[in-house]
Amino acid sequence: MTTITTQLALEDAFLQQKQYFANHTYPSYDQRVSDLKKLKALMINNQQAFIDAMSDDFGHRSTEDTKIGDILTTVMGINYSIKHLKQWMKPEKKHIGILFQPAKGEVVYQPKGVIGIIAPWNYPVFLAFGPLTAALAAGDTAMIKMSEYTPKTNHLLAKLITETFPVEQVAIVCGEAAMAASFSKLVFDHLFFTGSTGVGKLVMKAAAENLVPVTLELGGKSPTIIDDDIDIKTAVSRLILGKTLNSGQTCVAPDYVFCPENKVAELTQAFQMYYQSMYPKVQGNEDCTAIINPAQKARIDGLLANASEQGATVTSLQPESDQTQSRKMPLTLLTNVSDDMTVMQQEIFGPLLPIIGYKDVSEAIDYINSKPRPLALYICSFNKSFQQQILLNTHAGGVCINDAAFHVAIDDLPFGGIGASGMGQYHGSEGFKTFSHGKSVLSRGKISLGSLLFPPFGKRIHKILFALFIR
Repeated sequence: MTTITTQLALEDAFLQQKQYFANHTYPSYDQRVSDLKKLKALMINNQQAFIDAMSDDFGHRSTEDTKIGDILTTVMGINYSIKHLKQWMKPEKKHIGILFQPAKGEVVYQPKGVIGIIAPWNYPVFLAFGPLTAALAAGDTAMIKMSEYTPKTNHLLAKLITETFPVEQVAIVCGEAAMAASFSKLVFDHLFFTGSTGVGKLVMKAAAENLVPVTLELGGKSPTIIDDDIDIKTAVSRLILGKTLNSGQTCVAPDYVFCPENKVAELTQAFQMYYQSMYPKVQGNEDCTAIINPAQKARIDGLLANASEQGATVTSLQPESDQTQSRKMPLTLLTNVSDDMTVMQQEIFGPLLPIIGYKDVSEAIDYINSKPRPLALYICSFNKSFQQQILLNTHAGGVCINDAAFHVAIDDLPFGGIGASGMGQYHGSEGFKTFSHGKSVLSRGKISLGSLLFPPFGKRIHKILFALFIR
């Protein structure tokens, strides 16, 4: 097993990948499909090992959270890429104007080279293998820096990847912040990062030193707006799984909810009804995923305490007496919140959900627009006019209408942020294009009329051309 844990090994693996790519600059369609099928087999044949490793890393992770969030999404993405790869690899024809005829124009998608991928801890397989799928489809090699928070998963991935691919094609890198900093300074042909906005700035700064192009999948506070016309129970049924999956440790989980102010109490009751039917208990419940580590648990506890101290009303949806000894937390609603509270300033990344009452939807739109642009935005409404009002007057990386979070699992929808929530997109054809260089090619045959434009200028042909095309 090859696990890269030192600076020397990191640099050596990078040079090996550079050399490998120099000798494999355009892998065939068959080779790329073969690589994708090997990655898929790795996932299918080791499902229980992935479930066990991630559960160990989290202190307990629901089997279904792992199957839905990491295994299902990864396998679906691989299948989609295999199905469409032949079409993606075809040169894309472009229009050539009459002035430049006879000629042909096309875009040829060429592998970029060595791709660096920095994966987070919350969905360690999907957010490592999702970009890897795109990189292999594009014909690149890849080095993946895993989070230090998931050591068991990292060890498993390193073992399986080593058994499946040579290190010069796919490599797993482990280590803490110093290794991540060294990784982001390598002269990759593209650097892909998933994580916080703060760390994303550091990654982009390091990449800028070598003019390495970056894709940043960050986060932020993803809002939800509930229409006054929709049934509140229906709205909750569309939202709650997106918030409770992985105990809210999801970059696109709803971070706060705008609700008509006269329905806030009804919304709280509906959340409690659904949550208690989904999770009759939290402690000892195999379906409940724990907060990843004590530091993250302390951070979420701090958000909760700060809000409570400043006057928020706290409603635990499954009150229990032994939470202090466990990292499993029930979904907890916060009402009467204000912007002075830390929970309204930071991405929550856990099972807390602030609720804000509004009189008119314009209040919600103005509030969202006053904040950094979020990774996701959710609309609960069957009113087309209400939907369009929000869609056209707010910005977000992606939107779900009457759903939450699951746009990420749709392979034909590009996924990415905007502003503080990221830059660039991947999934499906967008991922293929992100890790490819779209090379413009203008081709002329034996006949060329270019010499008609030669000097000396001022000839009749020049005057005719200018008259025809400069107007």
